[in-house]
Amino acid sequence: MGMSMNTRSQDVESFIVFLSDIFERGMSMSYGTGEVSMCSHMLQTANLAEEDGTTPELVMASLLHDIGHFGTDFSLEFNDNRHKAMLSVTKDRQHEEAGADLLENFFSAEVAEPVRLHVSAKRYLCAIDPEYYGGLAETTRHTLKLQGGIMTSEEVQLFELNPHSTAAAKLRRWDDMATHAERTTPSFEHYQILLEKLL
Repeated sequence: MGMSMNTRSQDVESFIVFLSDIFERGMSMSYGTGEVSMCSHMLQTANLAEEDGTTPELVMASLLHDIGHFGTDFSLEFNDNRHKAMLSVTKDRQHEEAGADLLENFFSAEVAEPVRLHVSAKRYLCAIDPEYYGGLAETTRHTLKLQGGIMTSEEVQLFELNPHSTAAAKLRRWDDMATHAERTTPSFEHYQILLEKLL
């Protein structure tokens, strides 16, 4: 029992170090059109969720929603300052599934499942809200096509049955707003206490 708990503790500690390293190295990697870095985008998303007064779990999901890009769209051992703009992407590598699969090893479903659903939530919001689709950036519309396009009415009904669909839709809206170069946010360290509490 003691060994098991010790191993778990080591796994959690290693995971925190892993995330801290990603955020430190990824702050300069371009995201979308390149106006903000990938990790700045994730911090902005978490900050918007926090300002909206949502649950701690959804703040954490917002912080880590794009963690699956690391290891799918580019190597975990990245050492350059940017990756190619999303407009040049020609294949959906399902970063949302990769991210959720990682996170479910450490967090509850309230963290992992909104991450898994945040791409589906984009497709869903496009189907139910014409104004939402009209406000999407060019890069987001490009990736939407690769991810299955706007949901059909049957897909909408199925999505709404998922107990995490509402949280995922909220996350998606913050995600889309988190692209402003001039926005200042707390650092990754700001979220470490919450991270350790939820792990």
